Amino acid sequence: MAGHFEATPGGGAAVALDEVEIAILRSLVVQLLELIGPGDEPAEGEDPLAALFAEGPSEPPTDPALARLFPEAYGDEDDELRAASAEFRRFTENDLRTRKRDEALAVVRTLDGLAPAGDGGAVLRLTAEECRSWLGTLNDLRLTIGARLEVSDEDGGEEGSLYRLPDSDPRKPMVMAYLWLGALQETLIETLMP
Repeated sequence: MAGHFEATPGGGAAVALDEVEIAILRSLVVQLLELIGPGDEPAEGEDPLAALFAEGPSEPPTDPALARLFPEAYGDEDDELRAASAEFRRFTENDLRTRKRDEALAVVRTLDGLAPAGDGGAVLRLTAEECRSWLGTLNDLRLTIGARLEVSDEDGGEEGSLYRLPDSDPRKPMVMAYLWLGALQETLIETLMP
Protein backbone atom coordinates (compact mmCIF):
# COMPACT_ATOMS: atom_id res chain seq x y z
CA MET A 1 0.00 0.00 0.00
CA ALA A 2 2.96 2.34 0.50
CA GLY A 3 2.88 5.02 -2.18
CA HIS A 4 -0.22 3.89 -4.01
CA PHE A 5 -3.94 3.58 -3.37
CA GLU A 6 -5.55 0.20 -2.84
CA ALA A 7 -9.26 -0.57 -2.92
CA THR A 8 -11.10 -1.05 0.38
CA PRO A 9 -14.48 -2.66 1.00
CA GLY A 10 -17.43 -0.40 0.25
CA GLY A 11 -15.88 1.36 -2.74
CA GLY A 12 -13.26 3.30 -0.81
CA ALA A 13 -9.48 3.38 -1.03
CA ALA A 14 -6.48 3.57 1.28
CA VAL A 15 -2.88 4.71 0.95
CA ALA A 16 0.02 4.87 3.38
CA LEU A 17 1.60 8.31 3.51
CA ASP A 18 4.65 9.42 5.43
CA GLU A 19 4.86 12.68 7.34
CA VAL A 20 6.57 14.55 4.47
CA GLU A 21 4.03 13.33 1.89
CA ILE A 22 1.16 14.47 4.11
CA ALA A 23 2.76 17.90 4.53
CA ILE A 24 3.42 18.25 0.78
CA LEU A 25 -0.12 17.22 -0.16
CA ARG A 26 -1.65 19.59 2.36
CA SER A 27 0.56 22.48 1.22
CA LEU A 28 -0.25 21.90 -2.45
CA VAL A 29 -4.00 21.73 -1.79
CA VAL A 30 -3.91 24.91 0.32
CA GLN A 31 -2.06 26.66 -2.53
CA LEU A 32 -4.73 25.37 -4.94
CA LEU A 33 -7.43 26.82 -2.69
CA GLU A 34 -5.63 30.17 -2.71
CA LEU A 35 -5.42 30.06 -6.51
CA ILE A 36 -9.12 29.23 -6.91
CA GLY A 37 -10.00 32.04 -4.53
CA PRO A 38 -12.57 32.50 -1.80
CA GLY A 39 -16.20 31.72 -2.33
CA ASP A 40 -18.72 34.47 -2.87
CA GLU A 41 -20.80 33.97 0.24
CA PRO A 42 -23.96 36.07 0.48
CA ALA A 43 -23.50 39.10 2.69
CA GLU A 44 -25.42 39.24 5.95
CA GLY A 45 -29.03 40.07 5.17
CA GLU A 46 -28.58 39.27 1.46
CA ASP A 47 -31.00 36.83 -0.12
CA PRO A 48 -29.16 33.47 -0.47
CA LEU A 49 -31.30 32.61 -3.51
CA ALA A 50 -30.03 35.71 -5.27
CA ALA A 51 -26.49 34.35 -4.84
CA LEU A 52 -27.53 31.18 -6.68
CA PHE A 53 -28.38 33.23 -9.74
CA ALA A 54 -25.36 35.51 -9.61
CA GLU A 55 -23.54 35.68 -12.90
CA GLY A 56 -19.87 34.82 -13.10
CA PRO A 57 -17.09 36.22 -15.24
CA SER A 58 -17.42 36.12 -19.00
CA GLU A 59 -13.71 36.48 -19.78
CA PRO A 60 -11.26 33.59 -19.42
CA PRO A 61 -8.63 33.86 -16.67
CA THR A 62 -5.30 35.38 -17.68
CA ASP A 63 -3.32 33.12 -15.33
CA PRO A 64 -2.35 30.00 -17.35
CA ALA A 65 -3.02 27.69 -14.38
CA LEU A 66 -6.52 29.11 -13.87
CA ALA A 67 -7.10 28.92 -17.62
CA ARG A 68 -6.37 25.16 -17.39
CA LEU A 69 -8.76 24.78 -14.46
CA PHE A 70 -11.47 26.88 -16.14
CA PRO A 71 -10.95 26.37 -19.88
CA GLU A 72 -12.93 27.83 -22.75
CA ALA A 73 -16.00 25.75 -23.50
CA TYR A 74 -16.04 26.14 -27.26
CA GLY A 75 -12.68 27.55 -28.24
CA ASP A 76 -11.97 30.97 -29.63
CA GLU A 77 -11.55 30.42 -33.35
CA ASP A 78 -14.20 32.96 -34.29
CA ASP A 79 -16.49 35.58 -32.78
CA GLU A 80 -19.47 33.22 -32.54
CA LEU A 81 -17.51 30.62 -30.57
CA ARG A 82 -15.98 33.30 -28.32
CA ALA A 83 -19.46 34.66 -27.58
CA ALA A 84 -20.81 31.17 -26.81
CA SER A 85 -17.83 30.47 -24.51
CA ALA A 86 -18.33 33.77 -22.69
CA GLU A 87 -22.02 33.01 -22.15
CA PHE A 88 -21.28 29.48 -20.94
CA ARG A 89 -18.56 30.75 -18.56
CA ARG A 90 -20.87 33.45 -17.19
CA PHE A 91 -23.39 30.87 -16.01
CA THR A 92 -21.09 27.99 -14.98
CA GLU A 93 -17.74 29.22 -13.66
CA ASN A 94 -18.98 30.19 -10.19
CA ASP A 95 -20.45 26.72 -9.67
CA LEU A 96 -17.31 25.05 -11.00
CA ARG A 97 -15.14 27.13 -8.65
CA THR A 98 -17.40 26.18 -5.73
CA ARG A 99 -17.16 22.48 -6.59
CA LYS A 100 -13.38 22.61 -6.94
CA ARG A 101 -13.11 24.53 -3.65
CA ASP A 102 -15.39 22.05 -1.84
CA GLU A 103 -13.41 19.07 -3.14
CA ALA A 104 -10.09 20.65 -2.10
CA LEU A 105 -11.47 21.46 1.37
CA ALA A 106 -12.60 17.83 1.71
CA VAL A 107 -9.04 16.72 0.91
CA VAL A 108 -7.58 19.07 3.53
CA ARG A 109 -10.10 17.77 6.09
CA THR A 110 -9.15 14.14 5.44
CA LEU A 111 -5.45 15.00 5.75
CA ASP A 112 -6.07 16.95 8.96
CA GLY A 113 -8.05 14.01 10.36
CA LEU A 114 -5.21 11.53 10.00
CA ALA A 115 -4.00 9.87 13.18
CA PRO A 116 -0.21 9.65 12.95
CA ALA A 117 1.44 6.27 13.40
CA GLY A 118 4.58 5.83 15.46
CA ASP A 119 6.81 6.88 12.55
CA GLY A 120 4.83 10.07 11.87
CA GLY A 121 3.14 8.61 8.81
CA ALA A 122 -0.44 7.41 8.59
CA VAL A 123 -2.79 5.31 6.54
CA LEU A 124 -5.32 7.49 4.76
CA ARG A 125 -8.64 5.66 4.39
CA LEU A 126 -11.20 7.24 2.07
CA THR A 127 -14.89 6.57 1.56
CA ALA A 128 -16.24 6.31 -1.97
CA GLU A 129 -17.38 9.95 -1.79
CA GLU A 130 -14.01 11.11 -0.47
CA CYS A 131 -12.35 9.22 -3.34
CA ARG A 132 -14.24 11.38 -5.83
CA SER A 133 -13.13 14.56 -4.05
CA TRP A 134 -9.55 13.34 -4.01
CA LEU A 135 -9.67 12.37 -7.66
CA GLY A 136 -10.95 15.82 -8.66
CA THR A 137 -8.37 17.61 -6.52
CA LEU A 138 -5.46 15.45 -7.69
CA ASN A 139 -6.50 16.24 -11.26
CA ASP A 140 -6.71 19.97 -10.48
CA LEU A 141 -3.27 19.88 -8.84
CA ARG A 142 -1.75 18.17 -11.89
CA LEU A 143 -3.41 20.62 -14.27
CA THR A 144 -2.11 23.54 -12.22
CA ILE A 145 1.44 22.23 -11.92
CA GLY A 146 1.40 21.16 -15.57
CA ALA A 147 0.46 24.72 -16.55
CA ARG A 148 3.29 26.11 -14.43
CA LEU A 149 5.70 23.64 -16.08
CA GLU A 150 4.18 24.49 -19.47
CA VAL A 151 3.26 20.84 -20.13
CA SER A 152 0.39 20.62 -22.60
CA ASP A 153 -1.73 17.88 -24.16
CA GLU A 154 0.11 18.43 -27.45
CA ASP A 155 3.52 17.71 -25.90
CA GLY A 156 3.04 13.95 -26.21
CA GLY A 157 6.43 12.73 -25.05
CA GLU A 158 7.17 15.77 -22.91
CA GLU A 159 6.36 13.92 -19.68
CA GLY A 160 9.17 11.46 -20.45
CA SER A 161 11.63 14.33 -20.71
CA LEU A 162 10.53 15.51 -17.27
CA TYR A 163 12.11 12.36 -15.83
CA ARG A 164 15.46 13.36 -17.30
CA LEU A 165 15.75 16.84 -15.81
CA PRO A 166 19.07 17.36 -14.04
CA ASP A 167 18.91 17.80 -10.27
CA SER A 168 20.21 21.36 -10.70
CA ASP A 169 17.10 22.38 -12.71
CA PRO A 170 14.96 24.67 -10.51
CA ARG A 171 11.81 22.96 -11.86
CA LYS A 172 12.88 19.58 -10.47
CA PRO A 173 10.86 19.73 -7.19
CA MET A 174 7.73 20.76 -9.08
CA VAL A 175 8.32 18.01 -11.65
CA MET A 176 8.72 15.43 -8.87
CA ALA A 177 5.42 16.59 -7.31
CA TYR A 178 3.72 16.46 -10.73
CA LEU A 179 4.87 12.89 -11.39
CA TRP A 180 4.07 11.73 -7.84
CA LEU A 181 0.57 13.19 -8.01
CA GLY A 182 0.11 11.44 -11.35
CA ALA A 183 1.02 8.09 -9.78
CA LEU A 184 -1.39 8.70 -6.89
CA GLN A 185 -4.12 9.71 -9.33
CA GLU A 186 -3.54 6.64 -11.51
CA THR A 187 -3.72 4.20 -8.59
CA LEU A 188 -6.82 5.91 -7.20
CA ILE A 189 -8.51 5.58 -10.60
CA GLU A 190 -7.57 1.89 -10.66
CA THR A 191 -9.25 1.34 -7.27
CA LEU A 192 -12.47 2.87 -8.61
CA MET A 193 -12.58 0.65 -11.70
CA PRO A 194 -15.00 -2.29 -11.47
